[in-house]
Amino acid sequence: MVTIKSFDAGEFDGYLALPAGGYGPGIVVLQEIFGINKYIRSIADWYAAHGFVALCPDLFWRQQRGVDLTDKGADVEKAFAFYQGLDEAKAVEDSAATVDFLRAHPSCTGGVGAVGFCLGGNLAYLLAVRFNPDCAAGFYGVSIEKSLAEAKNLSSPLLLHIAGKDRYCPPEAQAEIHKVLDQNPFATINDYPEQDHAFGRLGGEHYNAGAAELAYLRTLEFFVRNLTGSGLASAQQTLANTWDEHVKYEFATRNTEDTLRTMAKDAYVNHVPVLTGGVGHDELREFYSERFIPQMPPDTSMTPVSRTIGTDQVVDEMVFEFTHTIKMDWMLPGVEPTGKHVKVALVVIVHFREGKLAHEHIYWDQASVLAQLGLLDKSSLPVAGVESAEKVLNPTLPSNELMKR
Repeated sequence: MVTIKSFDAGEFDGYLALPAGGYGPGIVVLQEIFGINKYIRSIADWYAAHGFVALCPDLFWRQQRGVDLTDKGADVEKAFAFYQGLDEAKAVEDSAATVDFLRAHPSCTGGVGAVGFCLGGNLAYLLAVRFNPDCAAGFYGVSIEKSLAEAKNLSSPLLLHIAGKDRYCPPEAQAEIHKVLDQNPFATINDYPEQDHAFGRLGGEHYNAGAAELAYLRTLEFFVRNLTGSGLASAQQTLANTWDEHVKYEFATRNTEDTLRTMAKDAYVNHVPVLTGGVGHDELREFYSERFIPQMPPDTSMTPVSRTIGTDQVVDEMVFEFTHTIKMDWMLPGVEPTGKHVKVALVVIVHFREGKLAHEHIYWDQASVLAQLGLLDKSSLPVAGVESAEKVLNPTLPSNELMKR
């Protein structure tokens, strides 16, 4: 524990976690309504294990020092009482004082950002618009929509994770946040439509391992990019941005020529299971305009699972989902629409050359697709249907079922 000076001459405690090397960029970890409890301390420890100096300030100190509650039983009522008694403006100031403390700390060798959860998610946003840390991230922040008039003051990167089923941030609040922040170049919002409030809290009622891992890794990459000053991190982000732009042109704007502009002249695409795609712009123009873009079912969706970025390569793991209502020659050549729903794990390996896509290797389990369409009898073969994709999203689902069969 360390002692932090407040802006109004008080003092409060904070839990400091140092990386193994003793030095690194700083991250202020802003608590939920349960105080600096085991979970919040574990978040600080996790960032320390990844090379950051992490500090959790005790933001309830003006009411009671050392609040350490669980999210179970009578502790929940106590936590809400502390939340309702919080002076929000002072809590933001105390968060800013913690940023100043880290910036002056001898172990902090880079920028200082902040990450918050629930109550802390809102405080991270308010810290960003009022005190300008190097960057800030918020998980399922509560009441951000009440302070959107301050978004015009945002001058450093902000990352928000929003749970679609969060009753503390209902759809109308989510819409307001998007309306204001989507047009702000400093803000990035990640939506998790099927998740509920606190989906990242290990052991919590709404914890979801897949969504939590994705959000944590997105945030880690965000901090690496914005706090380390690494040229490698910047180059990696450029690759990721180019790939995201390419996907946008394929699936959102559905524009063949824009898609090709992200690719080298001799680029190739190989859908490995069925050998569809093309080599060079002429073949790819025909493929995208006639076989791929217009043959994408209207309900197509992609759920990210993981992303790995190297010096010249991006690997995306996802779950690809659609209803087979139209011809899909790129995936199911010669198969007429079945009207059935498909959910399949898919991996894309994208190689870059001189800032453009040089090739895409795309893999999926075609047996799983055919089984879900009723074109393959999985009862007599060692293959899985939708269960394969479901287990990618939820690793706790049963293993070895085929062997038992």
